[in-house]
Amino acid sequence: MFRDRNDAADRLARALESFQGRSPLVLAIPRGAVPMGRRIADALGGDLDVVLVRKIGAPYQPELALGAIDEEGGMHWASPEAAQGVDPMWLEHEKHAQLALLRERRDRYRAGRPAIDPAGRVVIVVDDGLATGSTMIAALHATRARSPSLLICAVPVAAPDSLERVSPHADEVVCLEAPEHFRAVSLHYGHFEQVDDADVERLLAEH
Repeated sequence: MFRDRNDAADRLARALESFQGRSPLVLAIPRGAVPMGRRIADALGGDLDVVLVRKIGAPYQPELALGAIDEEGGMHWASPEAAQGVDPMWLEHEKHAQLALLRERRDRYRAGRPAIDPAGRVVIVVDDGLATGSTMIAALHATRARSPSLLICAVPVAAPDSLERVSPHADEVVCLEAPEHFRAVSLHYGHFEQVDDADVERLLAEH
């Protein structure tokens, strides 16, 4: 159990301390992981940016993740079974809606600043936890396409099967806890406060 995201970030930073002095680029998945990414980047002497991906929720059950989409429109399913029986017209509509939101967030979060180039750098992709793992996989795919020298997935907590699914997509995975009876990311935090767009903008601008 973590007290809050700050506690989780501090523990992750200690687990990642071998990258201190290597000018890592910390890419946080908005919105919840951005305060964590800020603390980790500060602790490691690295840079902070975001990697923009969106969950694709099931029709009529938006909290059930079928997969995730990256800024380039790449779709990454939570499992092979998740793609079965999905109405293609509904999926195309949902992808367009999520891509529009990603474009809006990119413009808002970066306020005209270009994305930090990960090419040739140690890149640490951070989230506050892995449930299905599809969002992290989308983030790792999008980042890998930009040629980092080393790609690390860093999370405080994960479902064991999701951790196994994510591992092949990173050069290294740092996970502090993978409880056998994982149910939801939020249940592993004493306080799991909401992070809004204004928080993300402020943290990126300050860093």
